Amino acid sequence: MKILVTAKRVTDPSSKIRLKPDRSGIDTNNVDYKMNPFCEIAVEEALKLVEDAGGEVVAVAIGDDEATKEIRTAMAMGADRGILVEYDEAKLDSDLTARILLKLVEKEKPDVVLMGKQAVDGDSNQVAQLLAEYLGWPQATFLYRLQLSGNTATARREVDGGVETVEVTLPAVFTTDLRLNEPRYASLPGIMKAKKKPLATMSPGDLGVDTSLKVETVGFEAPPERKAGIKVKSVDELVERLASEAKVI
Repeated sequence: MKILVTAKRVTDPSSKIRLKPDRSGIDTNNVDYKMNPFCEIAVEEALKLVEDAGGEVVAVAIGDDEATKEIRTAMAMGADRGILVEYDEAKLDSDLTARILLKLVEKEKPDVVLMGKQAVDGDSNQVAQLLAEYLGWPQATFLYRLQLSGNTATARREVDGGVETVEVTLPAVFTTDLRLNEPRYASLPGIMKAKKKPLATMSPGDLGVDTSLKVETVGFEAPPERKAGIKVKSVDELVERLASEAKVI
């Protein structure tokens, strides 16, 4: 079994994010980066599936040379090799990302594509669905459990009304949710081995991808600052304010 898994580089959620003065993007000074937490879960699930059934895990990222750190992290966790598609992430939209991944899937011919349900920077939650449509593959998103049996996958999904179970045939695209697993830490031996594992670098042009965009980002706006709260002296005053001012009861 071959599994293609994403290892997207995102700004660390604990970093203080500030916009550039011209609001064209974020100020990257003093900002830390890490692998997208949902991608970490996807990498862990890919490793568990291969540990059970055998096969290969290929970690993929799209971005500049710095994104190799996240691929190396995935390989330190246990992925067998990595692929970096070098491109300016500021010039990506969800559709272009999906089309780049489409060409990688056609090149690598995996049985399973595992992705985080969304990236914690853009929060678009679109790429996996677009990729599955372009491939003509079945998909199951927001997984909290995944079981493979031969050419069939049983996926349990987080949905608004609770959970649901779906069954799909492979090859298929899956996205991970928080309850699926607890990602392992990269061990020191794993980190040392990752340095020797193959990491291929290519461009969208090498894959024959048209890099025209469907979405144009015209600017960014910081959310309004939260106003300071107030203290109340009693439960009665709290109830009164919730009813008369907040109008939530």
